[in-house]
Amino acid sequence: MPHLFPAIDLKDGQCVRLKLGHMDQATVYNDDPAAQARTFRDQGFAHLHVVDLNGAFEGRSVNGSAVDAILAAVGDDVRVQLGGGIRSLDAVEGWLARGLSRVILGTVAVRRPDLVREAARLFPGRIAVGIDARGGKVAVEGWAEASELEVTTLARAFEDAGVSAIIYTDIDRDGILAGINWPATIDLANTVRIPVIASGGLASMADIERLAAPDAAVLEGAISGRALYDGRIDVAEALRILR
Repeated sequence: MPHLFPAIDLKDGQCVRLKLGHMDQATVYNDDPAAQARTFRDQGFAHLHVVDLNGAFEGRSVNGSAVDAILAAVGDDVRVQLGGGIRSLDAVEGWLARGLSRVILGTVAVRRPDLVREAARLFPGRIAVGIDARGGKVAVEGWAEASELEVTTLARAFEDAGVSAIIYTDIDRDGILAGINWPATIDLANTVRIPVIASGGLASMADIERLAAPDAAVLEGAISGRALYDGRIDVAEALRILR
């Protein structure tokens, strides 16, 4: 069954959620990301999705100390994946050595696809590609720039590269509890052989029920941010449904 990935988005060392990807529309949910990670672990989550928002915009890791604290807080109990500002093989290797289960490459997947392929070859099963889309077109640089690249075109480019997952985010739904774009996400998952994780807009237990539907079995899971923080998701019930 698909997994539910709680999201910890890091901005200036704090755990925040953005609205539609705008850095100036951030809600702070916890100023101690490690404590938030422990809470998710104690609730029974086995996976954690972490994003260095500052890093995504600056093109380098910025919230490294917060990520290290999260890794120390959950130990081997939780598999942590990280995206945002990871743009070189040295950065990939460094983060994996620090205890991440997987790194997510987004902007570099568009700018330097060969780097993604090389990373997937060197670190099998530990490289994911983040595809963030607005209106069906891929956005990069922390969603600040649009491209003319179609989502499926980018996804298919990594079909035989050994990429372990695609995290597909519908930016137009992110952080506003609009519900996941299920048709586009499931269509993508049926188009490529790479496992797809849904992101952007998970709003309620209805989305959890939808994730458990037979046609969504093609997905590796879904990421939840604001809905979890706002208490719109009954965690115990959600995990029971997905089991």
